[in-house]
Amino acid sequence: MSIVIENAALKNNALAYIEDTIEAVPALVELRTAAAEKFASTDFPSINHEEWKYTNLKKLVSSTFNFNASASVTAEDLEKYLIDGTDVLVFVNGIFNNNLSKYTSTDKVIVAPLAKAINEHTDLVTAHLGKYADSDLPFVGVNTAAITDGVFVYAKRNALSETPVTILNVIIGENTVVQPRLLAVLEEGAQVSIIERNAVIGNQNVLINSVSEINVAERAILNHVKLQDEEDNTNLVTLTEAKQADNSVYHNITITTGGQLVRNNLNIALGEHCEGLMTGLYLLKGKTLVDNHTVVDHRMPNSYSNELYKGILSEKSKAVFNGKIFVREDAQKTNAFQSNKNILLSPDAVVNTKPQLEIWADDVSCSHGCTVGALDEEPMFYLRARGISEDKARALLTYAFAGDVIEKISNESVRSIVERIVANEMGYPLD
Repeated sequence: MSIVIENAALKNNALAYIEDTIEAVPALVELRTAAAEKFASTDFPSINHEEWKYTNLKKLVSSTFNFNASASVTAEDLEKYLIDGTDVLVFVNGIFNNNLSKYTSTDKVIVAPLAKAINEHTDLVTAHLGKYADSDLPFVGVNTAAITDGVFVYAKRNALSETPVTILNVIIGENTVVQPRLLAVLEEGAQVSIIERNAVIGNQNVLINSVSEINVAERAILNHVKLQDEEDNTNLVTLTEAKQADNSVYHNITITTGGQLVRNNLNIALGEHCEGLMTGLYLLKGKTLVDNHTVVDHRMPNSYSNELYKGILSEKSKAVFNGKIFVREDAQKTNAFQSNKNILLSPDAVVNTKPQLEIWADDVSCSHGCTVGALDEEPMFYLRARGISEDKARALLTYAFAGDVIEKISNESVRSIVERIVANEMGYPLD
């Protein structure tokens, strides 16, 4: 499989790594080989692709990256990234670190590194792994082709996991690539909470290419939080593919406050009587680019989806939001709502937003909308008239703007972290 492609350094690096490691996990050779062949025959998207027209990957895919960088960290290095009251699985440059991890796996809720789960629950893992995320997409394809480890969460029928699971991916080293993989499968009536977070130590140029596959069975509930507070030189590409059976609930919350280039792809497919909730906040500065692409696919009747994404942009930052809602012909009685609201704190900040509805059913209630503007002058005047400085007034108003996103975070520890991140970015840290 030795293939060299001119002017595509990232692809050549990836193919070389895949070739060297293809036999690393025998149970995954077939899956990885198929994904590698698809990846080798496709190109990374350019601005000529409609879905990527505002996000230029040319510099990223032309750069040379290391897919096999080794590193070590200490517990002290990770203290500020840990979340109180949660279990944690730590990966350092993609390699599971058992000494820094602390988690519980039971007969009812299996939590394990993917490599271990493949050995101990081979049939269970292979029945789901790679079945939801589309490996025809280049970033997904290279992730699938390179799988050697990741996280496996499996909740059996009516199991309730009271302790959230934090997945902490630690990245160290210039031009390092890591490719986190999450497979979460919930049986009927199960309830689980998962938090994904990255720790880029050293503010060096890195690429994180993450894929999460989610299967939520009937009456099951999954709360899924992504904390994206990376350093300025981080390139982050994520795909979350969630499948919901009847009467299930899936809530995805994505908080982005850092990074150089961030592209989040979130796709949810709903059964009947489902709730699909998508909540996002992006707080950007410098020359950060964040691109959120979401798809909600209503396939069956009587389901509900609600999507709220808010952005606060300063300096020369740029945001892209593209949200699609599909309502299929059989999906009568669908309620689907989508809102994207943005505040620009600088004349140099840019937002490109495109909410979309495609409806083939006639008995539905659907709406979408977007706003882009500066802070409202009236409340600003009110605060200034009471002796509050302009900077503090601006911070208070933007914090209030983000409030209805933050309050949707049910986990108190995570909510507190987000509150502090937002306050720090506004220049008025919480004591």
